[in-house]
Amino acid sequence: MAEGERIATMDILRGFALLGIFLMNIEFFNRPLQDFSSGLPIAHGIDHLAGWLIYVFVQGKFWVLFSLLFGMGFAVMRDRAAAAGRPFLGLYLRRVLLLAAFGLAHIVLVWVGDILFAYALGALALLVFMNVRGHALWVLGAMFYFGIAALWILIGWAMGFMPPEAAEPMAREMAVYAAEGQAAAAIYGQGSFFEITQLRIADYFGFLFANAVLFQLPMMLGTFLIGTWLVRSGRIQRANEHRRFFAVLGLVGVLLAALFISASLSVGTYFDPSTGFAKAMVAMGLMAMGNMPLSLAYLSAVVLLCTLPNMAKGLSVFAPAGRMALTNYLSQSLICSLVFYGYGLGLFGDLGRAAQVGFVFVVFSAQLLFSHAWMARFSVGPAEALWRAGTYLQRPHWKRTQRLPEVQRGG
Repeated sequence: MAEGERIATMDILRGFALLGIFLMNIEFFNRPLQDFSSGLPIAHGIDHLAGWLIYVFVQGKFWVLFSLLFGMGFAVMRDRAAAAGRPFLGLYLRRVLLLAAFGLAHIVLVWVGDILFAYALGALALLVFMNVRGHALWVLGAMFYFGIAALWILIGWAMGFMPPEAAEPMAREMAVYAAEGQAAAAIYGQGSFFEITQLRIADYFGFLFANAVLFQLPMMLGTFLIGTWLVRSGRIQRANEHRRFFAVLGLVGVLLAALFISASLSVGTYFDPSTGFAKAMVAMGLMAMGNMPLSLAYLSAVVLLCTLPNMAKGLSVFAPAGRMALTNYLSQSLICSLVFYGYGLGLFGDLGRAAQVGFVFVVFSAQLLFSHAWMARFSVGPAEALWRAGTYLQRPHWKRTQRLPEVQRGG
């Protein structure tokens, strides 16, 4: 791969993933963090339909897709450093440190649901497997990801056999947790910037950080490794030569996703916060088992479509947004914080799920237009320019000197 050459299909995938991530993340701006353990929120009519469709086809799928792309980016960066004769480790560590800084600022100043800080931690763990080659990459990745999902199922199953007296303390704890969620909703909807910032820090480092270290990071590392393998094997760069692989991957992904997601839905979609924790764990584990296959099916579908010139031309509308994915991800959070939090318009919890979907499509359409206009003039997005400057310790070349890469047959 030539220095600076981009894989256009990856840009399209990032843009597509941004939409899915936004469809999920907006719920965090209308529902307290503590309420998510109860599963799909109770709603009726079109709000129930919108919530169910996102729960089944979006939730948990697009962070996996984005993590696969992160692993691909790791492999591409290392290959480019080798081709240019640059030392890789120093560049990578600076890049990861800056990503962690973006993430911490995002958590403290904008939104508790940040994934960038967790990505930075996972990226450090990825270095341990830097010299792993061949099929061992995806095998290890699958073991990490599906091992954690299976652990959730096992924990939930074991909890189901606990005698009532042993389950009572947890039930009381979960009832307190639910009450904390109601208090948090009031602060997010009516609080000042200082009050909400305090709550964001408490929510992340009091709960989400431990959950990320114990569960999310191993799963994230697994997806990184699978994404790395997809690039190292040449399948992404030469997709036209691997159509059969992606067709089979997509078909198997859909079948496995249907199996596990159906099993999760059969366990339930709503769980009483104080008494349904065991079932929620089983349902969450089964859903996670289906998330990876469905994410790979989404990826396969986009890659295959990008091998068809007419379809690739249409999908290329997502590419500029994908090229400035960090900028768009952060701006989505900033816009939502100003619309839904108390120091903005204070609409926290006021939009039903269907209205949230409409909001997402309006904002994302505006982001697509802005991304096209920006990338027509500049070579990188604003946040990406800062990230690149810190990584390479030099001023970024903002002004565009060539046209955006078109999607070629074969990806």
